[in-house]
Amino acid sequence: MPALRSPASLPPHRELVACGRTILLAALLACLAANASERRPNVLFIVVDDLNDWISVLDRSAPIRTPALERLAQRGVTFERAYCASPSCNPSRTAVFTGLRPSTTGVYGNASDWRAALPGTKTLLREFKDQGYRVEGVGKVFHHHGPEFVDEASFHDFTRFPNPADTPMPREKLNKLPEFGSANTDWGVWPPDPKDHIDVRNTDDAIGRLRRLAGAKDPFFLAVGIFRPHMPFFAPADAFDEYPDAHLVMPARQPHETAGIPAGRQALDGLWFWPGMMAADKRLPGSYRTAVRGYEACATFADKQIGRLLDALDATGTTDRTVVVLWSDNGYHLGEKDHWEKFALWEKTTHIPLIVVAPGTTAAGGRCARTVDLTCLYPTLMELCALRSSHPVDGRSVVPLLRNPAAAWETPAIMTYLRSNHAIRDERWRYIRYANGDEELYDHQADPREWRNLAGDPATAEIRQRLRQWLPTQNAAVAPDVRVVRR
Repeated sequence: MPALRSPASLPPHRELVACGRTILLAALLACLAANASERRPNVLFIVVDDLNDWISVLDRSAPIRTPALERLAQRGVTFERAYCASPSCNPSRTAVFTGLRPSTTGVYGNASDWRAALPGTKTLLREFKDQGYRVEGVGKVFHHHGPEFVDEASFHDFTRFPNPADTPMPREKLNKLPEFGSANTDWGVWPPDPKDHIDVRNTDDAIGRLRRLAGAKDPFFLAVGIFRPHMPFFAPADAFDEYPDAHLVMPARQPHETAGIPAGRQALDGLWFWPGMMAADKRLPGSYRTAVRGYEACATFADKQIGRLLDALDATGTTDRTVVVLWSDNGYHLGEKDHWEKFALWEKTTHIPLIVVAPGTTAAGGRCARTVDLTCLYPTLMELCALRSSHPVDGRSVVPLLRNPAAAWETPAIMTYLRSNHAIRDERWRYIRYANGDEELYDHQADPREWRNLAGDPATAEIRQRLRQWLPTQNAAVAPDVRVVRR
């Protein structure tokens, strides 16, 4: 097509035509730019700390009620078999924000200096920031609240998770066990005024940001960290009232929970928390029961804060152009397999809620039974928002599953805890291999509570060999720890 000449160089009777062409071209370019902007959705990114799978959004018979998560699930796709990349806050969150597994980065523990280990790696947040998004955050997004963990370059503005001095603790432990554990090993109604609760304050902050960002020119990425149900199990009285002791549901256990667990697991130093809880129960009968009640109350309290966020999003009028992603950094044991907390490669420590709402991509109320792990979030969000990644990632985008939750999917979930300890989870089996070569294998079709380790059964040799092929081939050297560590 010949180049357009300026109107001044054209005969007078053709000036109007040329001007018209120029105006039409400018209008077309403006329209394309506007459409490109419309194709870039906002992102509300919600991470909940230590929320396990004993929740109603994943299992209608579960005792922990999560109506806000159920409401969110009705808007998009719920992944029924989603798993963290590592059952520990820092390596799990690092894997999400970099798309890289612990076996690639060497970030295996809560003290690992992830930023020093990956000095040139852009986080997911930084990618959005550098490609035209307004990126803000509040609460426990990275692990933890101090400058040694938070990547300030990832945000335009960020309200850090408060330092301990900003979150006063009770003068005496509420659980009447002053000699047991740290100040964090506590549970009960605290603080006296629910408005002073850290998650209420952070949610208030996030709601204010949503209202402001919704009216801004640029698309936004808002990351919100909900701290509960992380210990201490502090929540308002009404959250505890939802779980009266007379109707409290306790975890299912059997007399020999640790039968079949190999020495490789027991070699993970200092990670058997359950005997300490049993000791607490012996010192003060009923402590185990009240601790479980505290966890359940805190999980429902966290759900209420998520409900407030959804209300605020809806009130902005931007729901139909906002991707919402909700996930938990790891699962949590409440006595199953004689274990308390996380830091293990079993189902309870790694199975987490994951819900993705992507307007124009996800259908309402979708349920996906495929196995995925959280390294998928980095490539998935980059694809949904048509952005370019600055580095290769280990995770695989689940956009095909968002479009069709029943789509073919051969990739299992891969989990790592500490160096060279890995778990592989497909839709039926969980295979664990420890650094010393010891193995565990559980058939979730017949044994969902993982009570029978089948790794020693010759009949499972082919299954173990098939799953073994998914083990990471790289086990990066352990990254150095930060100088200051806050659990």
